[in-house]
Order: sequence, then C-alpha cells, then structure tokens
Amino acid sequence: MDLQVEYLKGTDAGIVLLGLDRPSAKNALGRQLLEAFRTTLEDLRSDPAVRVVLIHSLVPGIFCAGADLKERAAMSPFEAATFVEDIRAAFTELEELPMPTLAVLEGGAYGGGLELALAADLRVAGAEARMGLVETSLAIIPGAGGTQRLPRLIGASRAKELIFTARRIGAGEAGRLGLVDRVVQPGEALVSALALAREMLPNGPVALRMAKVAVNQGLGLNLTEGLAIERACYAQVLPTQDRLEGLAAFREKRQPRYRGE
Repeated sequence: MDLQVEYLKGTDAGIVLLGLDRPSAKNALGRQLLEAFRTTLEDLRSDPAVRVVLIHSLVPGIFCAGADLKERAAMSPFEAATFVEDIRAAFTELEELPMPTLAVLEGGAYGGGLELALAADLRVAGAEARMGLVETSLAIIPGAGGTQRLPRLIGASRAKELIFTARRIGAGEAGRLGLVDRVVQPGEALVSALALAREMLPNGPVALRMAKVAVNQGLGLNLTEGLAIERACYAQVLPTQDRLEGLAAFREKRQPRYRGE
C-alpha cells in the first residue's frame, strides 16, 4: 500500500492521519498512490466523524518528491497531460475537504510534493525540511496548482522568484515567507501538528467547516462580497444543536460536548 490511513481513537478520535508510504520512489505521485489518495479523500469527505486530517510521510527524509517522472517518461503527451490533470484535481479535492487539513513536512517536498502541501489549510515543518517548486528546471511549470496557490500564500513577486529560479529553500526561509505556518525541531513536525489538531478538536465541527468555507470562498472577493459569504455561513451555524450546547456549557461553566449537529 502506498497510502496508510489511520483513524485515531480515544481522546484523539476525529483526527485522521494519511501517511504517504512509497519508499521505493520517495513518495513520488504515481498512478497507484494518486488513485488511493483520491479514493481516501472521497471517503473522508462523506464521514461526519472526521474533524481534522493530517498528511505526513512514513518514509524518512522525504515528504514527497513530486510526480513520478519515471512513469511519466513512458506516457504519450496526451497521457502525461491527463495525469497532470488528475493530480491537479486531487489537490483541489484536498483543498475542498470540509474539515481542516494540515500538511506535515519532514525532509524534501519538491514540485508536486510542495503543491500537495500548498493545498492543505496549514503546514508544519521540521527545521531540516526543504522544499521548492522546481519544475522550470525540467522545462515545465508547476501544473498542479502551484502557480496559483503559492502567490496567494506569499505574494506574487516572491512566488515568481521561487518558481523562476526553481530554488529549493529550507524550513526557516519558508517560515519567514509564510509558506509554512510552524517550524519546529527536526523530527517534531508530526508531534506539533497533532498538538495543533488537538486544539481544534474540541471546537464545534460545523463551525470549523463553515469557517473554512467562509475564508476559502471569500478569498479573491471584495469585502462586501466576502461579508455576504460570511453571513451565509453564519446562518448555517445558527440552527445547530452545537450552538445551543455551546451557550449551555458557557452558562454552566463546563466544557461543551459538540456532536456536529
């Protein structure tokens, strides 16, 4: 199996770990891994018990090396274009998961590997992680969302510099640019990401999902249009039992017990 799916239990119930596990190819995105990834995303999307999803690597020293170039070399131009379209669609499906998602970066994240991380809501990196959109060094461009997500994250000119130079940067520089959200000691990225997920876990699941919709759909809109998106999302949390539970817990000075209803 190229992808290991782990549903945590006990007090961590609601957290799901997606572990990339293709050591022979440094977790390169081949057809089999991509198919497993997309099937898993579809399962997660329809599961109301899933609160937070973490994507990490089970292979030491690498997050994801990008698209499988050995597989691609045997493809016709049409097949290669179709495969890149499939990767792009998979990352959009990740971005559109209703629950919060975190990418956990240890080792290298290059090309499509970094584009995968960019499609997550947040990124946590070990201090020795390295990353880059290196496609122009192969006479192609980032084709799975990198040209669009990176400038939205760090600004157009900084994104252009990284794409035009195909430069690989360390976690420290990525943190300063805002490409990753947390930089921690080497080997501690998963621990840190789990701690962040645990901060989210007690909060209202419907509220988390609606907050994500409001932010994502509001990006790129003017303020008036963005506020209309926020108003529509707020209207969806008002009739929930969770909202009433939150008020009751506040009044009774206890921890709320949210059910996602």
